[in-house]
Amino acid sequence: MRSEEIIGEIEAVVFASGEIVPADKIIEAFDISEELYLEAEKLLMEKYNKPTSGIHLLKIGNGLQFCSNPEYIKSVQRVLNLKKNTPLSPAAMEVLALVAYNEPVTKAYVEQVRGVDCSGVISTLIQRELIEERGRLELPGRPLLYGVTENFLRCFNISDLSFLPVLPENDEENKEKPEENQEV
Repeated sequence: MRSEEIIGEIEAVVFASGEIVPADKIIEAFDISEELYLEAEKLLMEKYNKPTSGIHLLKIGNGLQFCSNPEYIKSVQRVLNLKKNTPLSPAAMEVLALVAYNEPVTKAYVEQVRGVDCSGVISTLIQRELIEERGRLELPGRPLLYGVTENFLRCFNISDLSFLPVLPENDEENKEKPEENQEV
């Protein structure tokens, strides 16, 4: 019966929090094994992550958070009179992708890859809490390092960066060299 109580306790804590609740905090607070936590997490995800469920349980990083089922977002917006978020510009999506795939990165790196100034885009992404400062690089001038936030993971509905789509290999690396195909 203890495992059923733990499942209910975890469910209550994650619901009441409204934020991401780290797994290690739950394990420590309830003095349970990681195995018991993982089993409870699995059962809760099966309970809530059904196509017709209005609530989904997200695993974000090493934690859990409840959210509305994305299928019902228009209903939620209509009833609660929520404004639709302005979509990110193509430039913001490019910068966000560069940061996500290469973090931690400097603004200079992003600008070198894109070939244009990215100050405004980086500021916007910080304001939207999609990227954050991650410290400073140990080089002259000590440039800031940027990485994605837990909010980024939540918005893109992924647990961690390993769930990002795999980038296609560089086309030049995949092409065979002509001299290798010639008969001698």
